Amino acid sequence: MLPRGRPRALGAATLLLLLLLVVGFFLFGRDPECEHWSWAGEVGTQCALCLLMPRVLSDGLRAAATFDGDPYGSRNRSASGLHPPLPPKCELLHVAIVCAGHNSSREVITLVKSVLFYRKNPLHLHLVTDAVARNILETLFRTWMVPALVIRFYDAEELKPLISWIPNTHYSGLYGLMKLVLPSILPLSLARVIVLDTDVTFSSDIAELWALFAHFSDKQVVGLVENQSDWYLGNLWKNHRPWPALGRGFNTGVILLWLDRLRQTGWEQMWTLMAKRELLTLTATSLADQDVFNAVIKEHPELVHPLPCVWNVQLSDHTLAERCYLEAADLKVIHWNSPKKLRVKNKHAEFFRNLHLTFLGYDGKLLRRELFGCPNQLPPGAEQLQQALAQLDEEEPCFEFRQQQLTVHRVHITFLPHQPPPPRPHDVTLVAQLSMDRLQMLEALCRHWSGPMSLALYLTDADAQQFLHFVETSPVLSARKDVAYHIVYRDGPLYPVNQLRNVALAQALTPYVFLSDIDFLPAYSLYDYLRASIEQLELGSRPRKAALVVPAFETLHYRFSFPNSKAELLTLLDAGSLHIFRYHEWPQGHAPTAYAHWREAQAPYQVQWAADYEPYVVVPRDCPRYDPRFVGFGWNKVAHIIELDAQEYELLVLPEAFSIHLPHAPSLDISRFRSSPAYRDCLQALKEEFHQDLSRRYGAAALKYLTALQQSQSRA
Repeated sequence: MLPRGRPRALGAATLLLLLLLVVGFFLFGRDPECEHWSWAGEVGTQCALCLLMPRVLSDGLRAAATFDGDPYGSRNRSASGLHPPLPPKCELLHVAIVCAGHNSSREVITLVKSVLFYRKNPLHLHLVTDAVARNILETLFRTWMVPALVIRFYDAEELKPLISWIPNTHYSGLYGLMKLVLPSILPLSLARVIVLDTDVTFSSDIAELWALFAHFSDKQVVGLVENQSDWYLGNLWKNHRPWPALGRGFNTGVILLWLDRLRQTGWEQMWTLMAKRELLTLTATSLADQDVFNAVIKEHPELVHPLPCVWNVQLSDHTLAERCYLEAADLKVIHWNSPKKLRVKNKHAEFFRNLHLTFLGYDGKLLRRELFGCPNQLPPGAEQLQQALAQLDEEEPCFEFRQQQLTVHRVHITFLPHQPPPPRPHDVTLVAQLSMDRLQMLEALCRHWSGPMSLALYLTDADAQQFLHFVETSPVLSARKDVAYHIVYRDGPLYPVNQLRNVALAQALTPYVFLSDIDFLPAYSLYDYLRASIEQLELGSRPRKAALVVPAFETLHYRFSFPNSKAELLTLLDAGSLHIFRYHEWPQGHAPTAYAHWREAQAPYQVQWAADYEPYVVVPRDCPRYDPRFVGFGWNKVAHIIELDAQEYELLVLPEAFSIHLPHAPSLDISRFRSSPAYRDCLQALKEEFHQDLSRRYGAAALKYLTALQQSQSRA
């Protein structure tokens, strides 16, 4: 009989031996993949599976075993306990995005903002775009001037034949399938790339995502986060038949592609054969490229490297992402993968919306940050701009004017969906500019002008979102697809009026443009009348340079009955309800129009240029641009009319045309002009510089403008 303490001692020794064996196996015999997927502070399902797996199990079988377990186990909850080293701070990271159309272009800008906010590495964006998105994004990135950011475009039209044979019911259309062919079109020298949907928002440094390439095994070629819904389980509704997938499948909103390995595996042939096989029994893809990726992974699970769920928190209509983000230490990428986007129903949607809205309204110019310690990667023109700004004297009285002239504003053309007008030989686009405090003019303008418009708006990033909401909720504005809105983002203390005009003018698509201001309402019939006048004057059939003058009037009443004809206008003019525009404050601005003659005129008549003349005119689209040196208030249109006269444009007044200025509060710039002698002195300096430039370009012919200026000053 053993002593009473001996059984307890043997039991304790046995337990200790077993514990040592387990610890020894854990420390020395565990699979490195298990270590990869162990999470800080926990040992989850994946680790337990790894400990019980024989080490001879293939990567693919191990992955399959994992997917049959808890899909939201330890491999999917939070950041890895074993953090891979971040890439060197000056290593170039490559990102590919497919982007098509106006709305997608807006989405990609918010995505890029979130990436730039956190990034510490140079970035190379590979953008697969249609013609619309390329036009928008080329202009935006050129004017954004972000250091250490390289952009390369790829034509989506060239890719369509490669995937157009695949029926797709997803709202992304053909563009939703183009990620499948990225290995074929990206440069062969490019080994790895991160692929992103436009509807994702980053809340972490993208270098952390890039670092996960270090965890790939030799066979793994694609990194994906598990799909956070039951879509691929086929139980969402009756007769729901999804494409084949491994367990819940994977979501392709965030992808790590090891390109050279993919090419070596014969990726193109692999996915093509798989898609053709499945389409024998399935009529189309429902989730675009994601269905094809999952079908391939189902058959070749060894190709996939599962990523932590925090790198693609999916807010779809049937999301189970709560299992991920309620336990995660931090979220890395939010994915708005519902067609409803930010309007998706989710009890935590407000939290995620606020994160997204942070970047939606974030001032993009603050992201023009250099990466210190990295080789010079300034965008084209940035170095010269920096040198010019450095030469300015902050103590100089006109420093604000000089600085504003050198400012490069971010420009987002065609901010909203736009349908270009059909080509017509005498068509006219109304061109104007405005700021946030003039938005209320847009609906009335749309009622008065039935033709195309090109409007430049001077807004902050936050203003732009309010403007978007304003248009979407206005029945009048949302119905007009022939109005092109171009956002010029605010930067600096003075209103860059002529830069705005030039943006709107450059985007006009018709042969002629009506250069107006936003606080003028044209006659109801003016659009049709201008087209008829251009045709009658045969302006397009002979090399005749003409500027058609539209006489300008004003009312001091916020409410008045707008005249339907010239006869009604003359009645209001005689009754004192209307006046010649600025007749009392600035008579020389419009006096050369000869209003007394206009009252009786039955045909267009020619007038001569005179000092300070600034009529509203209709000119060919390729007319001279406005002089951008004139910022704030004063002489911005005067200088343009001088340029037209110097280039020998005839000034022809149209007898039935008119436009009426509506009253509004004075702008900040006009208030400064009226109250500040220093402001007026700076404007005078700009006038003199303008005339010096005229003399250099036109020689003796420019003398009359300088003489007229001097005479005007002496009268003043």
